[in-house]
Amino acid sequence: MPQPPAIHLRVIIILPVTVSLEPDDDEVAEVERTRILRIALLEAGYNVVATLPGDRFLPERLAQIQPDLIVVDAESQGRDILEHVVMATRDDRRPIVMLSDDPDTSYVRQAISAGVSTYVVAGTTAAQIKPVLDVALARFEHEELLRSELADARNQLEERKVIDRAKGLLMTRQGLSEQEAYARLRKAAMDRGLKLAEVAQRLIDAADLLG
Repeated sequence: MPQPPAIHLRVIIILPVTVSLEPDDDEVAEVERTRILRIALLEAGYNVVATLPGDRFLPERLAQIQPDLIVVDAESQGRDILEHVVMATRDDRRPIVMLSDDPDTSYVRQAISAGVSTYVVAGTTAAQIKPVLDVALARFEHEELLRSELADARNQLEERKVIDRAKGLLMTRQGLSEQEAYARLRKAAMDRGLKLAEVAQRLIDAADLLG
C-alpha cells in the first residue's frame, strides 16, 4: 500500500536509554543530536509524534501510537537498542531508519537482516533527511510486496499439493481418471460455494478419519 505524503506520516524517534541523573558530555551531545534530528524531520514535513527510549516497554508504546515510520538515533549504541526495535516490530512491520556514527560497517548487514530499511553511518543534515526516509519507505514497500508475492506463491503451491492429493484419493478409491477427479472436486466446490482447495482438504480429512 502506498505511503501517505510526508506531512501525514507519523514518525517516532527512538533513542538509547539514558539513566544518568547528571548527564555527561556524551549524553548532552546526544540530546543536542536528537534536537537537530527532530528539527530536520519537522522541516522535511514529517509529523514527529514521540521520542521514545529503546527499552523493553517499546512494543507496548508502538502498539499504542501506531507510527508509520521509525527513526532510530543510535549513535554508537545501535547494538544495544536494535534488538528492542526488532522485537517491537516483529508482528507489525514498519519501515525503520537507523542513524549511527558507528564506523563498524560490518554491523550494517546485521541491521538490514534484522529489519532495518535504511542504515546511515555519520550525521544526517536537514537537507539529507527527506531523501533518506524516502529511500527507506520505497525499500520497505518493495520488500513488503515481495513478501506478499512469496506468501501467495507458497499458498498456491500448498493448495496445489492438497488438490493433487485429493484427486489421487478419488482416482484410487473410485476408479476415476485425473480429469474426472478434478471435475468432481470442482463441482463440489461450486455447489458448496467453497474454494477448490477447501473441498480437497475436507475430502482428505474425511479419508484420514475413515482410514
